[in-house]
This record gives sequence, structure tokens and C-alpha cells, in this order.
Amino acid sequence: MKKIDRREFLKKTGEGAAAVGAVALAASCAPKKTAENLAAGSGEKGPDVLETGKMELRTNPGNGDKVSLLGYGCMRFTMKKDADGNDVIDQDNVNELIDYALAHGVNYFDTSPVYLQGQSEEAVGIALARHPRNEYFIATKMSNFWSNDRSVAMKLYQDSFKYLKTDYIDYYLLHSLGRGGAEGFKARFEDNGVMDFLLAEREKGKIRQLGLSFHGNQEQFDQIMALHEKYHWDFVQIQMNYFDWKHADGKRNVNAEYLYQELDKRGIPIVIMEPLQGGRLANPVEGVVTMLKEHDPEASNASWAFKFVGSYPRILTVLSGMVYKEHLEDNLRTFMDFKPLSEAELSFLCDECAGIIADFPTVDCNDCKYCMPCPYGIDIPGIFKHYNSCVNGGLIAQSKDQEDYMKLRKAYLVSYDRAIPTLRQANHCVHCKQCVSKCPQSIAIPRELSRIDRYVEKLKQNTL
Repeated sequence: MKKIDRREFLKKTGEGAAAVGAVALAASCAPKKTAENLAAGSGEKGPDVLETGKMELRTNPGNGDKVSLLGYGCMRFTMKKDADGNDVIDQDNVNELIDYALAHGVNYFDTSPVYLQGQSEEAVGIALARHPRNEYFIATKMSNFWSNDRSVAMKLYQDSFKYLKTDYIDYYLLHSLGRGGAEGFKARFEDNGVMDFLLAEREKGKIRQLGLSFHGNQEQFDQIMALHEKYHWDFVQIQMNYFDWKHADGKRNVNAEYLYQELDKRGIPIVIMEPLQGGRLANPVEGVVTMLKEHDPEASNASWAFKFVGSYPRILTVLSGMVYKEHLEDNLRTFMDFKPLSEAELSFLCDECAGIIADFPTVDCNDCKYCMPCPYGIDIPGIFKHYNSCVNGGLIAQSKDQEDYMKLRKAYLVSYDRAIPTLRQANHCVHCKQCVSKCPQSIAIPRELSRIDRYVEKLKQNTL
């Protein structure tokens, strides 16, 4: 595996950014070849669909389920306007994607009552109900993080069955544990009797497997694990990718290496979320892209990240929020006739590649949109996505001494105005902090918005 000196990498990245033309820079800080471009009819066609091969299946030791290693995360689907001007899910598109996924062996579909403005469960239910119930597994969640009222939890639970058009849930999760620690868990699930109810539902078979999704620090994770003897978690969903394997910040989240080892030694099956770290590992910094292509010119950036998590045997399924068919096709190629990475390749990703990415000060936003809508109209995830794209692309103006500084300065300002309408930009944040408690990554959102706004103002005033 070819290694690259850190200074050499930074030098090459700077040279690459300086070589980019002003017109291309001004157009956008995001990579040109994207699924959005393909969907918009750029004239490019994706590669032929893989019609042969067998989807990798993992056996759940708890009940014998044969679960596809690629799972469908249903947090993001294409939206459109209805006759009244409301944002609604494009059901035809959902049907097409889910049909295609099922036809190629994907059988695990993960949703929640709060995804896509509360519309995800119903859309997924409509799409899946057109197929035999024994051909797929449904995962949904108790997403009662805004209220400890038992009646709220009961309505969420009963509505899930109605919207998903089913009389049992295969994999039911306590959504986003960690925030609030042991006291938060007690208030959400124990004091109000919700946990006793869910345990009884598991006994009846209405819930086939009862687990949780985790967002928090190590102390909070250890507290949740201490409850395993009492509640017997059938599975746990964690954030894991080759960057977070060793480079999680420790305050808001935990190194995935620790999470995996703790679950593995308890024999608990693991479901993976954020294998691309909110999409950032699909479009990593230029130096990392070069290194990946040198090793395998045909493999996509995303496939490396998916292969990383799929190479660990305790993983039951890896969730991907596939909005476009191109995403689905690429992921199918990764997980059909799956080939795990070698120890050298695993080390290459989590040491060499992740080490380089860690040098870039991106915002740990995964575009879940839980912080939205902002009461002041700010496009929080859009601002972070634009900023991260520019940083990852090596297209950040850092000082007047920088080569091509003026081109980079203009590029950021023009692309920022194009990506984010003026009234939705970071300078409108009033630090009300309503978004902070909603963020599963525990990002200090107002602080990060202020940091980006200060950067934009320095660019405008040319005072860097």
C-alpha cells in the first residue's frame, strides 16, 4: 500500500487547487460528477446495472434471519410539490427504488416516524406492501425524544403499524439513545412504563427484535451497555466508518473501534449508520481520492467506505440512504459477491486516509436535518454541506499569500450565494439554540454558523 508524506500531500493538494480554472471554481465548490448531475440529464449515463451476482447475507444469531449486508436507509427520498404546494415524497420514485433493491437482494428497510417530515413510514409502507411480507425486514423506531409522555410514545408505536401496513415489526429501535444519559433513558422509557410495554410486545412477537440506535459519548454508551443484562438488546445501531474508527472527537461521539469491540464481546449484532459519514467519504479530499484511485482505479470512493464496515463479521447490515438509482447501483456492486478488505487495506483507510481527512476542519454534520426547520429560516445543513464540500475539495481561501487566493475567494462567495439564498445564510443566526438539542451529533450549531459567517465576512471585506 503506497503511503504519502503529510507535507507532500498538502503540497500536492495546494498545487491541484491552484491549477483549477476560475470559471470552474466559480461555478461550484462541489465535485462535478454527481448523482444530481446525472439525474438532471447531463448526458452522462451510469454504468450498466449489475444483473448477476449474489447479495451478501448475514445471519442474525438471535433469530436466524438472513439479512442483506446492504440495508436501505429511508431517511432521504426525492420530494416534490403536491397540488397545494406542500412538500411530499415522490411515491413513484420510492416504489421504483425499493422494487429495484428487493429484486437485487436488499431486504432490510430502516425508517422512523420523524424521517422526511413524518412521511417516510407511510411511503415505505406503500412501497413494501406491494411485495410478500416474508421477503423483507422492517426496522422503525420509538422516536419520542421531544416528550416523555406515555401517550406520545403509544401513538408513535401504533401509527408505525398503520403506516407500514404490517402487524409486526422485525427490528424496533429506541431512537437516539445517549443524549441525556441514564437519566434521559429513565425519563423516556422507564418512569412512564414504555419499556415494560415494549418488552411485553417483544414477548408477544409484535416486535421480533428490540434494539436501539446510539448517539453520544463513551460514558453514555457504557451506561446503555450496563442495561443489556436487564433488557437484552437484540441489536444495536451505531455510527461507524473508517474516519470515526479512530478519529471521533470523544466529546460528542465515540471511536467506532471502541463501540464495535464492546458490542462484539457481548455477541450483540450491529447495524451500521453513517458509513459515509454524512456523505463526506463519498467525496473526500483530493489527496485521499488520488490514493484510493491508485490502489483501485475502478472502485468508487463510496465503495471503499462500505467495504470497510462490511469487512467486520459482527456487522448485520450497513444502512445507506440511497436517493438516486446511481447510488443504489454502485452499492449493489459493492455488496453482491462481497469481498472483505484485507488487514492492510483496513489499516490504509483508518490510518492513512482518515489521518489526512482529520487535517481538514469540516463540520461533523451528516445532513439528517433534525435541526430543521430553523425558526429564523436558516438553511443549517445546506451551509455546512457547502462549507465541507469546499474544504474537502481544497478550495478554501486561507490568506492573501496563497497562490490563486483571489480565484478561491471569488469561488467561495459566488458558490455560497448560489447554494444558499441570502435570507437563509449563516449571518441570520440569533443564537436561540433551539437546534442544538435536536442535533444527534451534538454539534454546537450556532458556534459553527458564526465561524462560517466570520469567514464569509472576511472574504467579502478581503481581510484574510
